[in-house]
Amino acid sequence: MADFTFRISPNIMLGSYTTSRMGQFVLEYGNRVMLIIDPILKENGVAEKIKQSLSDRQIDFFIFDEISDGATSKNIEAAVNIAKDAHVQSIVAAGGGKTLCIARAVSSILKDIIDGKDFYEFIDGKLPSNEPVPLICVPTSIRDSFVFTNYIPVIDSRSSKIKLMNSKTGLCRLVIFDPNLNVTLSQNQLDSMSIEIIGLLIESYLSQKSNFFSEMLAEKAASLMKLFLEGSDGASISATSPEELLAQCGCIASLAVGASSIGTASLLSLCINSRFKIPRSILTAILLPYVIADAAKFKLDRVAKIARLLGVASESDDDEQAASLLSEIVRQRIAAANLPARLKELNLQIEQLALSVEDASALEFVNTLPRSMNSDSLFELIKTAY
Repeated sequence: MADFTFRISPNIMLGSYTTSRMGQFVLEYGNRVMLIIDPILKENGVAEKIKQSLSDRQIDFFIFDEISDGATSKNIEAAVNIAKDAHVQSIVAAGGGKTLCIARAVSSILKDIIDGKDFYEFIDGKLPSNEPVPLICVPTSIRDSFVFTNYIPVIDSRSSKIKLMNSKTGLCRLVIFDPNLNVTLSQNQLDSMSIEIIGLLIESYLSQKSNFFSEMLAEKAASLMKLFLEGSDGASISATSPEELLAQCGCIASLAVGASSIGTASLLSLCINSRFKIPRSILTAILLPYVIADAAKFKLDRVAKIARLLGVASESDDDEQAASLLSEIVRQRIAAANLPARLKELNLQIEQLALSVEDASALEFVNTLPRSMNSDSLFELIKTAY
C-alpha cells in the first residue's frame, strides 16, 4: 500500500443555499476580493446570487471572467496581473474545472509575481516560495479532480500542451458544494455529470496510489451513486433529492481522487482537451467503458466490487459478469445523455490523438495508473475507443 498522509485542508461545506453565506466566509480573509467566475453562470442566475452575498456584506469585489479559452497560461497571466494591480486580499472562484484551475493558479503564485518572479517558471513546474492568497472555491459542476490536490493542470499557450503547476499545501481554504446550483439542470446534464463522477471514484479505487482512506471514500461515493442511479430510473428509496445525492457523490469522489490519483480516462481527457478544446466530461465518458474493460484484465476483483457497490451487479454475478455490467451501465448512461460513444464522432483524426498520447505519457500521473502504461499502451486504448 502507498504511504498515507492526511491533512485537514481545505475546509468543506456541503448543503443547500450555502453560497448565500459566502460573504460571511470571505470576510475572514479581507475585504478586497477578486471573483473569478464562469461566464455561463451569468445566464442561469448563479453569478447574481454570489455577487449579492458579497454585496450584502459590503465586500469590495471585482469580476474576472475572461476564461473562454480555458485554463491557459495566457488567461492565468492576465488574471495574475489584474490581481496584482488590484492588491487583492482573497480570491473567490465559481464554475467548472477551468475556472477553478485559473483561480488556484492565481492564488498560488500571486505573491511571488508581486516579488518580481518570472511567470513561466511556475508554468514549467517551479514551486512558489510564498504562501498562497486565501482562496474559496465553488465547483458548480459538483466535482473536481484537482481541487483537493497540490496540482494545477494548465494549458501552456506556447505549445498547447498540458502542464502541471505545483502549489504549496493549503492552497484552498474552503470548498463549497451547493446542490441548489444544479436544480435547473436537465436529466441529460445530470446523467452526464454522473458518468464523470463514476469515473472519478473508479479511478481513485483502481490507482496504484490508492490507500485505505481513498478506498473508503470511493466505496462510500459508489454507495451514494447507487441511490442516485435508482432514483434516475424512477425507483429511488432515498428521501434525498437527486441534486443533493449527486453533490454528495461528487464531493466524496473528488476527495477520493485527491487522496489517491486520477486514472487513464481523466489523464487522456486532460491532454486531448488541452490541444483540441473538447470538453473533458465528454472525453471521459467515451473512454470510461474501455478503461473499465482494460482494468478488468488486471484488477478484476476490484472492478467487480465497485460494480456491486453501484448496484449494477449482484452477489450472484461472477466477477467477469460484474465488470461487464459496469461497462454496460456506463454505455447506457452515455446513450441516455445523448453523448458521443466513439472518439471518431468528435471529428478528430487518430493522428491528432497520437500527440495527446505523447503528452499524457510525459505527465507523472502515468506512474499511478491501474497498471504500468507507456505511450504505446495508451495509444492502443485510444484506438480501441476511436
